Amino acid sequence: MTQAQVQVQAQAVNADQGQKPKRRRAHLVRRSKGEKIFAVFNIAFFIIFTIICVYPFYYLIINSISSNTMSAAGEINLIPQEIHWENYKAVLGLEGLSTAALVSLGRTVLGTALTVFASAFLGFMFTQPNLWRRNFWYRVFVVTMYFNAGIIPMFITMKLLGLTNTFWVYVLPAIVQPFNIILVKTYIESIPRSLQEAAEMDGAGIVRIFYKIIMPMCTPILATVAIFSAVGQWNSFQDTLMYITDSRLYSLQYLLYQYINQASSLAASVRNSTGGALNMAALASQQTPTSIRMTVSVVVVLPILFVYPFFQRYFVKGIFLGAVKG
Repeated sequence: MTQAQVQVQAQAVNADQGQKPKRRRAHLVRRSKGEKIFAVFNIAFFIIFTIICVYPFYYLIINSISSNTMSAAGEINLIPQEIHWENYKAVLGLEGLSTAALVSLGRTVLGTALTVFASAFLGFMFTQPNLWRRNFWYRVFVVTMYFNAGIIPMFITMKLLGLTNTFWVYVLPAIVQPFNIILVKTYIESIPRSLQEAAEMDGAGIVRIFYKIIMPMCTPILATVAIFSAVGQWNSFQDTLMYITDSRLYSLQYLLYQYINQASSLAASVRNSTGGALNMAALASQQTPTSIRMTVSVVVVLPILFVYPFFQRYFVKGIFLGAVKG
């Protein structure tokens, strides 16, 4: 074969190699009319669904920074009017708000950390065949998901344990959550058993295996449990209502509950605290029950909205792998 023939053959091969990816890409991009229609409706549906989910938060925010008189009259729906920040200055200056914020932050951080650790360790232990009466204790945990003693026996128990009017009443009862333990247990069962067996052959104990092998591999499900626990701790107010009478231990959500129920008197007290007569320019920023409700709701909701996106990438994966054993 001459050199010219070799060059021609090489060019032909290169041309074929260059055309194959294009043909493959064209084949992958080509879709039927029905698929295109479905894609359009699918995108439109999720856009509308997203707007429905986001709009309530947007509505709270624009009403908290708009003219209070217009907001009270229901005239603020899409675009904020006469923007001001007096509502946030007034609400953030309310008595007890900073203390309540610290209580809510402390219970959320500490409660979430302990719940994640307990869920991981108990979920791991329930996968160990050497655990004494493993099936019995696992069923005991599961039964507590469906049956409870009720509010009054729970209050009596907390009182006898000396937890009422203490910070620990927020943390200790929520450490062991059966649903979270089931999620972690199912996730750990999907991890190859050979990893633990190899570590045992190298002389690793059960605690070392848990910390060095199991915990690092459970990041998605533990992040999911952390989301559940953090949202539950931050939004909880009924435990404050039942167990706490000391105002220094009020949570932020409980203050929100009080402020919403007492919005009219609270707005009057905020207006009176400013002192002096209001001119026409300050009339739009004069606090009303509606402005108090909107502003306090934003103050309480925003922190959890900022935290959630950091764990979102683990959420779907953790739920999927923790709910289906494969």
